Amino acid sequence: MTDLLAAFGDRVLLAHAHPDDETISTGGTIAALLTRGADVLVVTGTRGERGEVVPGPLHELEGTSALPAHRERELAAALSALGGPGHAWLGEERRRRYVDSGMAWGPDGFAVAADDAPTEALSLAALDEVVGDLSILATAFRPTSIVSYDVRGGYGHPDHVRMREAAGMVAEHLGLPLFEIVEPRVDDGPGEAALDLIALGSLPAKRAAMAAHATQLTLDGDDFVLSGGQRHPVARVERYRRAG
Repeated sequence: MTDLLAAFGDRVLLAHAHPDDETISTGGTIAALLTRGADVLVVTGTRGERGEVVPGPLHELEGTSALPAHRERELAAALSALGGPGHAWLGEERRRRYVDSGMAWGPDGFAVAADDAPTEALSLAALDEVVGDLSILATAFRPTSIVSYDVRGGYGHPDHVRMREAAGMVAEHLGLPLFEIVEPRVDDGPGEAALDLIALGSLPAKRAAMAAHATQLTLDGDDFVLSGGQRHPVARVERYRRAG
């Protein structure tokens, strides 16, 4: 297993698209970095306004104006469970609020853009604006590395793709290493690229953070179940490949 600080340095910026992404894909890494004394900044692009809500008592929030604020509170609780990293909403420095683009499932099982994405959608925003907003945060934080999705956005969500595009450009501009999340739900290995393995001694913190995202998922033993019924194991190892 690669040593966390040797791989990422002691100031790590994670660029994510929606609440829960930070925990499902990188929660163990965040908790482990904080335990080792690193400074961590999680940047979230949207509030998941158009996401589905799991069946049960919270389902009535789906599609309502109350959902974004609820997911803000869930994210705050999840970050606290991970050890309290810094957090910023993309665009907050200039009072820009990016909105969840929504998605549909394509025939290959990957997400594709929704036909009815709102005009404020993150995926429809000019790339230079998204890059500019992320650059403001990165310049102020002074990271040693940036973490985001792979070029396909993991499972393909257009907001993931947009955040990865911006993260790559900011990392290149600042001369920083960029690490891509190897998403176990869709990516079985690194191919010929280098692969970093991060062991989860912080699994309890990750599980507590996942439980905080109660509109997004349900824990069931060693698995988690998403709002659409998709079942996946809680990753005990979080994998990354260096992209730049």
